[in-house]
Amino acid sequence: MRATASKAARAFARAENALLVLTLSLLVAIPLLERLLRQFLDTGITGASQLVQHLCLILAMSGAAIAARERRLLAITTLSRFLPGRVVPHARALAASAAAAIACLLAHAGLQFLLSERSAGPEINHIAYGIQKWFVLIALPAGFLLIAVRILRHGGEGPLHRGIACLGTLLILLLAWRGALSPEALWIPALLLLVPLALLEAPLFTILGGAALTLAWMDLSPLSAVANDFYSLTTESLLPAIPLFTLAGYVLAESRASRRLVAVFRALVGENRAGPPLITVLVCAFFTSFTGGSGVTILALSPLLFPLLTSARCSERGALGLLAGSGSLGILLPPSLPVILYFIVANSGGSPSGLSLERLFLGGLLPCLLLMALLASRGALGIPRALPGTAPPESPWLLRLAGAVRGAIWELLLPVVALGSLFSGILGTPVAAAAATALYAILVVTLIRGDLSLSRDLPRILVRCGLLVGGVLLILGISLALTNCLILARVPDLVVEGITGSIESRWVFLIALNLFLLLAGCLMDIYSAIVVIVPLLIPLGIEFGIDPVHLAIIFLVNLELGYITPPIGLNLFLAAYRFERPVMEIARAALPFLAILLLGLLLVTYLPALSTWLPDLLLPSAP
Repeated sequence: MRATASKAARAFARAENALLVLTLSLLVAIPLLERLLRQFLDTGITGASQLVQHLCLILAMSGAAIAARERRLLAITTLSRFLPGRVVPHARALAASAAAAIACLLAHAGLQFLLSERSAGPEINHIAYGIQKWFVLIALPAGFLLIAVRILRHGGEGPLHRGIACLGTLLILLLAWRGALSPEALWIPALLLLVPLALLEAPLFTILGGAALTLAWMDLSPLSAVANDFYSLTTESLLPAIPLFTLAGYVLAESRASRRLVAVFRALVGENRAGPPLITVLVCAFFTSFTGGSGVTILALSPLLFPLLTSARCSERGALGLLAGSGSLGILLPPSLPVILYFIVANSGGSPSGLSLERLFLGGLLPCLLLMALLASRGALGIPRALPGTAPPESPWLLRLAGAVRGAIWELLLPVVALGSLFSGILGTPVAAAAATALYAILVVTLIRGDLSLSRDLPRILVRCGLLVGGVLLILGISLALTNCLILARVPDLVVEGITGSIESRWVFLIALNLFLLLAGCLMDIYSAIVVIVPLLIPLGIEFGIDPVHLAIIFLVNLELGYITPPIGLNLFLAAYRFERPVMEIARAALPFLAILLLGLLLVTYLPALSTWLPDLLLPSAP
């Protein structure tokens, strides 16, 4: 019986993986086929944009379900590390029971939304080729329910603790179903209980979802409103660009492209004291501009860059700190996924924000270069002035550089493909540009370079990328639901009134904003922070007369630094995992680099021209 169940589980896992691979493949293919058909045959794919947007919903739920299967759902912190050993299994079981109950309630909300959409009729629900919207919406209740089951399955170290988790979930759901809970009396305790739940490693989406469900419950709103908000975010027209650009970065990181790029940058900067730190910063920024600070940079590039630094007589501590600090560099460089998401959120709701995607990317260029220069300079201080035993180069610098560029020409053309298609309008939409970038990266590493097998390696990479993106999209959709609940409760208005009533100086406000955002960057991933905080932040920026581009760059730089802010910055944990070192050892190594980056943050905050000069110079007529 156990062998049969194990065989069925493996077959189901293979089917899940196949669905994810198919979904990502269609996300790449449909925008490009649509553009080619319209360009050369004067026809197209009916409802192409709608198909792509709903594929993004399927990607979110299937990827998140696989992330739950692999225990890869993002959590805020790891308080259980500090609890007595005998207490940890019980604490995790209790956290799993509450998290699974929240996932079940989200599944119920998804089912309500599905039924309401189905009742609207086939004409309204029609997407294309006979596909009805409610067909796709089945992914919402099914996905959340599957995630709940997997949270319970991983909720304890044995049958006893899994049983405790299941009983706790059933008790919570029974109380909710019987209406035994009074929102007027219990909504505040319900929100407060989310705090220990978060500290006990419950998935982040359950914390945000629990808050959204509680606020909807307090307001007597239907739970389907939460699912509706989730659907709205995951089917937003520009959102598919995020998984597609991430796929391009993931494919490059899995290939030998990083070695060829290191060779180029090494030939460019030469064998001098600043060379290895500068190479590290440049290569990390290149990859992070595509992967969006997702952690891929540290996990994929550390095995290559760490020996590069230590071979230049950089101390292990200095190398660890530089790699932790460099892992999020590139967030401001195009085609940065956080910048695209910031643009989407800032312009949602129909209110003008004074932003365009071009102005945002131009505004982030000088601050990003400043942070890169500061980090590389600090890294160079840890390397001796002379590198004994270094032989003089056998060929002139220009010849070495030309040879390295020739060897990495296909990888160096990737930003040209991405930025050219993104800003030239040749492919029509940013999503098509992202699809072209992903396809180009796949063709380079499989057919041109031969680094990866198209049949053996690519499906595995697609699954790993989809797992990561699905977990992020899950958080984004729930974050939007929470944000809309806060807006309905007039929280942004109350925040504006409270802050403007107590702070009159723009400069004092900016200092307070930096402190708050650094804390938020520790506790939240950058994507959920954008969705939750930006709608609250923009009215404050307007009230204090801060340029919207300057405000956006301040926000993004703070969240970038949050990745290495002790004690729970995400890059600290990723570096600790990759190098098998204690988190606090990585945190101590990163402190000097965090200090120099904080200096850069102050310059970006109090010198608005760093963010506004290029957009005003090159796009003077932009809104």
